Amino acid sequence: MTQNEMIYDYLKKNGSITTYEAFTELFITRLSARIYDIKKMYNLDIKEEWITKKNRYGKSCSFKKYILDKGE
Repeated sequence: MTQNEMIYDYLKKNGSITTYEAFTELFITRLSARIYDIKKMYNLDIKEEWITKKNRYGKSCSFKKYILDKGE
């Protein structure tokens, strides 16, 4: 199974994915590049949402969450 296939399968099962989930669950880095490939490959509408959380030092950090459109 390719990285693109694993991410697409994860999106179908969970509805969304973050870079943290991609790394910890699938051991895949460069999620944004794979999302770009998946959008083209499967002709999908994947939404992007910025999430902000505080790290262990109290500093705000932002990252993207990729959300598969419910119609897919």
